[in-house]
Amino acid sequence: MHRKAAKIGVIFHDFPLGGSERIAVRLMNRWAETGRKVVAFCGAVEGPLVDLIGENVDVVECAPAIPRAPGSRRRFGKALRRFLEKRPLDVLFCPGNYHWPVLPALDGLPRALAPGVVTQISTPLYRHGRGGFEQFGYNILTRHRLRGVDAAIALSPSTVAHADAVLHRKITQYIRLPVLDDARVPRTLSRASGNVILAAGRLVKEKGFHVAIQALARLEDKTARLVIFGDGPLGENLMLLADSLGVADRVELVGYVPDISPWLAQARLLLLSSYYEGFGAVLVEALAAGRPVVSTDCTPAINDLLIGLPGCHVTPIGDPVAMADALDLALALPAPDPRVLAEAVEAYRIGPIADAHLDMFDRVHRARTVGEPLAEGFPENVAYV
Repeated sequence: MHRKAAKIGVIFHDFPLGGSERIAVRLMNRWAETGRKVVAFCGAVEGPLVDLIGENVDVVECAPAIPRAPGSRRRFGKALRRFLEKRPLDVLFCPGNYHWPVLPALDGLPRALAPGVVTQISTPLYRHGRGGFEQFGYNILTRHRLRGVDAAIALSPSTVAHADAVLHRKITQYIRLPVLDDARVPRTLSRASGNVILAAGRLVKEKGFHVAIQALARLEDKTARLVIFGDGPLGENLMLLADSLGVADRVELVGYVPDISPWLAQARLLLLSSYYEGFGAVLVEALAAGRPVVSTDCTPAINDLLIGLPGCHVTPIGDPVAMADALDLALALPAPDPRVLAEAVEAYRIGPIADAHLDMFDRVHRARTVGEPLAEGFPENVAYV
């Protein structure tokens, strides 16, 4: 009888609006619905995603709570170790790169108490603007932090090769990001119209919204509007920039919304202006709604999703002139068939992807408990789903 990972832990420092945390909450809710015992171990139960946690998930907060602060991830790691010494788990899931500094605290746990550890690679290991010397140091630090990890999940095929190169171990498997619910493509999807450009993300420099505003000012269509969803520290600066460029009346900062689907239905296209993204879940959401995308070359998802799709364009990072040219072209041409775009992302539905994670967890658990070779479960360059 095949052994299953009956007790699964997921670590969260807290519950911010980050994409990796939001996806991890959705996944653990689904795992708990299948009958697995799922524990969310948290530094602090705070943040807007708390309300999304399912009733079947056991939420355990550090006592005392450990909110984000300098050195807090190291303290969180020590608290996690103490927790595992009292409540052993079969598998521990680390939802992304931010939590990697937590993992070295688990080194040296007795084998009977040490869970199998699986991490997701949520942001690119090779990043735009990172020089060779800086990348070399980053690779060494990453190997150190992940030295106790049993398996890793890449969100695109290219990241598998990057992880192999950085970690010096072939422990990484490509599993798609579970962005969409299990409902199928609706029979009718409205074709995009108008000239509203939608963007979404934290109002921070890395999202490139200043470049998006500069591109808006260059558009041939002087009535086109840019609507940005998200919170962050740069809201006032972005509006000052828009005012200086004479487009403040065409830029709207809406703030955070839990679901942008109603606004996508009214938009002409989605703009992703980031300097880097782990995968860019919003790309999948836009395509599923039948909306074309203009994006910088900021994520491996570009090759997986956009290349060759009608109405979609990719521009260099940080280039407002190229971005404006792509937007002009997208706005001038007829909108593509929305069903073609939606069908391109059918594989990103949560059901089979959540099952693929559980299959990986079970393999890691069996490798630790009965010695089943883990490599046999990870066919090279083959996605789980």
